Amino acid sequence: MHNPSRNIGITTTIPSEVLLAAGYLPLDLNNVFINAPAPEKLVHQAERAGFPLNTCAWIKGIYSICLECNIDTVLCVTTGDCSNTGMLMEILKMHGISTIPFAYPDRPSADKMHNALEGLAYRLGTDLAAANRIREELAPCRAAAHELDRLTWSENRVSGMENHYWLVSGSDFNQDYSQYRTDVQELIANAKVRQPYPKDELRLAFIGVPPIFGKDLYQFIEQNGARVVYNEIQRQFAMLSTGGTLARQYTDYTYPYGIEGRICDIENEIKRRRIDGIIHYVQAFCHRAIGDIIFRNRFRVPILTIEGNTDFELSQHLKTRLEAFIDMLAQIKIKLQTTR
Repeated sequence: MHNPSRNIGITTTIPSEVLLAAGYLPLDLNNVFINAPAPEKLVHQAERAGFPLNTCAWIKGIYSICLECNIDTVLCVTTGDCSNTGMLMEILKMHGISTIPFAYPDRPSADKMHNALEGLAYRLGTDLAAANRIREELAPCRAAAHELDRLTWSENRVSGMENHYWLVSGSDFNQDYSQYRTDVQELIANAKVRQPYPKDELRLAFIGVPPIFGKDLYQFIEQNGARVVYNEIQRQFAMLSTGGTLARQYTDYTYPYGIEGRICDIENEIKRRRIDGIIHYVQAFCHRAIGDIIFRNRFRVPILTIEGNTDFELSQHLKTRLEAFIDMLAQIKIKLQTTR
């Protein structure tokens, strides 16, 4: 079993196999931020340091977590994620934190991805042969996450929140991929003997970046007679489509590239998972929010777009909108059933 010895902060999902092969332990700073006892205080800390109010809360949280946790090195994705990461790197450098840039190719290309992986491996003092050995070690983790996802939509035995948490944790495997595998396998074993959710429940897709108020969102949806059976980006973070090579695995990963690949993936899952409606989450001040225009033009199922910023709990306004959306979907489903 490989035993990495040093934390390295990451700003989003990156080729963790390369970091682990180099002896680093990836630490997803987003997950640390959102699971902190008081994430709003971390946002305020960044604002007191000079971050503008109209800057994404995730960027502010990452900055503050780096200082709070004494992170000395951060691998920053400069292409394929947040447009503010480049300037965040400069701020971190000002605080004496080492930064390593990583750029996903401008388009899905196994050859370009291979070159990017080689460059990262060289920078970290390892090679792709070692990274591929780690990839084999991680295979049981990804297989367990895949089964958990299947139990969510196919057998209706896993909640939307459980699906969200364990898939989004695939970015760094909660700092211990052996324990991650054990925990997910235990959840799978427990889920298989649960009473399944009702077959006639409303089935939702959640697309867009993971929500800043995730702890409330999924529970509230289920309290109102629906369930998220597809978490788009979280599923991508877990790399459930591992391809034939490490380069192909990160080429098939849709998040860093153009929106067309995401649309294809979402359309396939809408059909496979029998989706009744889509919730599109957009983060305030994020350039990805503009993609909502394209999604609404392409998808043929009802879409509710919700926005979050520094509201770590659902507001009453959002609860009302979610209730109205779920009620509308229920009425549509009743009409469809009566006309058959």
